[in-house]
Amino acid sequence: MPEPFKAVFNQELIAIMAHHFQRQWADFDQEGFVNIASHDIETLELKARSQQIVTAMLEYLPKDFQLTGELLLKTLSPSVEPGVFPQKSDDQGLSGWAIMPLADYVGLYGQDHFELSMTLLKALTQRFSSEFGIRFFLLKQPEKTLAVLKLWCSDPDRHVRRLVSEGTRPRLPWATRLPLFIKDPLPVLALLEQLKDDKEAYVRRSVANNLNDIGKDNPAALLSLVEDWITEASKERRQLIRHACRSLIKQGEQRALRLLGYRALKYRRFELDLQTPNVVLGETLTFSILLDSDASKAQPLIIDYRIHHCKANGKTTAKVFKWRTTILSSKKTVRLTKNHAIRKITTRRYYAGIHRLEVLLNGVSVGEKEFYLQV
Repeated sequence: MPEPFKAVFNQELIAIMAHHFQRQWADFDQEGFVNIASHDIETLELKARSQQIVTAMLEYLPKDFQLTGELLLKTLSPSVEPGVFPQKSDDQGLSGWAIMPLADYVGLYGQDHFELSMTLLKALTQRFSSEFGIRFFLLKQPEKTLAVLKLWCSDPDRHVRRLVSEGTRPRLPWATRLPLFIKDPLPVLALLEQLKDDKEAYVRRSVANNLNDIGKDNPAALLSLVEDWITEASKERRQLIRHACRSLIKQGEQRALRLLGYRALKYRRFELDLQTPNVVLGETLTFSILLDSDASKAQPLIIDYRIHHCKANGKTTAKVFKWRTTILSSKKTVRLTKNHAIRKITTRRYYAGIHRLEVLLNGVSVGEKEFYLQV
């Protein structure tokens, strides 16, 4: 069985961090740091493990942030070339997951040393990511931080450019939300404008994820931007736009679908067949569709499905799942079968009862069936 993801923060990594701190500061209490940073670490989740390391850093590194900041810079792994670095910390220096608590430390305690903190976050992100650390400055010093991020949009290092788009995501997973940009995304959109045609897919995908976040609270702003960007868009930009609109597409937002070239579908027959009207938790829901085109030319087609999960009170809550994106040829018939596993997951609790399957073609509901889930 593979190790849980949280195990990236372990005794070995903490010992390596302590080793590099001690190399740069002779008065560093290596044993004390390791004891606090690793205390009952096996019982903690990933974020809590990182935070415990931050607590140990605060306790055992110099109280003067200027001294600590300069020390941290000296502990980092050397970069072979822009954007290339070791994925793990080693005897050469700190890199990979060790950067996460370092960036949080800078964000929490470096507010009064803005220039040094920006230097640190830029160096840290080139060895992993500073997307969590930069958010402390966006929350407390937004104007100064946005001015720096504007300059970083043209940085030669792709990790620095990605920090601009990833660090400003209003709803970045695992991170504190940025209510200022949830309310008004325009400052972020101005940054993303500079990155929309970045040469690196790594950066463009981050731009798309940021826009997807923005669309959850400000769909009109996202759609207006898409209208502007899609004109004479390259293949790469169209891919970015499509990924940015994925939540709106799942919701069946017709304006988003039209902008991406999906119109009301012309068909003469649709059939939904449910092969498993009774499903036991842990087994598979199997269903199929038949679709006859009634158009004289090919039609772009997005097939999604929505499952209405039964709750404890008998009501239902719906979730859309992606199925297929294809081209429906003129006067052709499409037959597709889908197997959807219904098993225990940490993000949903299943209840016995009648559930409902609904199929969506280009965002429009075209048929549904009920099935019973046995838990």
